Amino acid sequence: MPARRLPRPHRFDVLLAAGGLLGGLLLVAAGLGTRRSDDPITLFDGPWPVLVPLTVMAGCELLRRTAPRTALAVAGVTITADLVTQGNVSTILMFTDVVYAAVLYGPLASARRIQWITGLLTVAGTVVPFAVWRVPEALLIGVIVGVVAYGPAATGWIVRDHRDAAEAARLRAEQTALLAEADRAQAVTAERARMARELHDMVANHLSAIAIHSTAALSLDDPATSRRSLAVIRENSVEGLAEMRRLIGILRDGSGDREPAAAPTLDGLRALVDGARANGLDVSLDADHGTLPTPVEFAAYRIVQESLTNALKHARPGRVTVRLVQRDGALDLRVLSPCGHRDGPRAPGSGAGLVGMRERTALLGGTFAAGPEGSRWSVHAVLPLAEGESA
Repeated sequence: MPARRLPRPHRFDVLLAAGGLLGGLLLVAAGLGTRRSDDPITLFDGPWPVLVPLTVMAGCELLRRTAPRTALAVAGVTITADLVTQGNVSTILMFTDVVYAAVLYGPLASARRIQWITGLLTVAGTVVPFAVWRVPEALLIGVIVGVVAYGPAATGWIVRDHRDAAEAARLRAEQTALLAEADRAQAVTAERARMARELHDMVANHLSAIAIHSTAALSLDDPATSRRSLAVIRENSVEGLAEMRRLIGILRDGSGDREPAAAPTLDGLRALVDGARANGLDVSLDADHGTLPTPVEFAAYRIVQESLTNALKHARPGRVTVRLVQRDGALDLRVLSPCGHRDGPRAPGSGAGLVGMRERTALLGGTFAAGPEGSRWSVHAVLPLAEGESA
């Protein structure tokens, strides 16, 4: 199994390492160190022992982003070794950057531990020397430890906190954008479905009548029947064309100046039934209800309209009954039409009518059923009034 290779150092880390190493070499060449050669702590005199911690610390800088914990562990040993030489300011500065990077780029648990460890070292570096030597100058050791160790760790924690907050804000913004896009797509889909239902309900009735009566006019050699069929065809084509123009005008007019036509209500059921009778249906209407919410009236009107259109296209001759009853906080709507083989001409159907009626009922939280009941075809919808008021 091949050994795992460490990722390549970041370009900025390479520049930091090169700059720190070059700066340290210039300080060594100038004979500038952090301690004198006669300092008791200096065990290795001369400029050359300083180069070992300097070079190792520069190598730690290369790992500050790709392996921050390893870099900090090696840097801790290196800065301790630097204490027994004449020292180098560049080594100390690179160590502070390694501590800062370990908190910023390392795991969260390690970042917290580094905060605690450097804080305890600062306290210990302040209390212990003062307790041993009893001179105010001993407190400077704690200050130096705080500046070299705890200061970079605290700075890295602050930067990390701001970075994480910015990342969380970015993720929230992306999530908000995704939700907005989902809402927009859902709104577009719902609007397209609504337009499809409206277009179907407004025009299908007229086109069905035109198809049936034109078929009758072509198949029957009776001038009187043909004239009546042509009159029905003309009336339905004119009404359908007017409704199509109105709908197209609303869709094209983006200025908002054109008001859409008022939604049909159950007050127009009588005219709807009269139109169905003019198209050849034998329709009876029984409506027993009070004041209803507008969404319920609109849905009920469209369901009755589509039921009569389906009866015109598919039902055999016979009585079609429309019954609306308000009870138990709901409007109970039922349309019954003769079911069976139709001898005369019939118009083709797409099946979208039942889908539209079911969707209208579901939007109000009601129930819908359509199917044969003995020798009759039944359309039954229950529209809750409470749902209608809140829709």
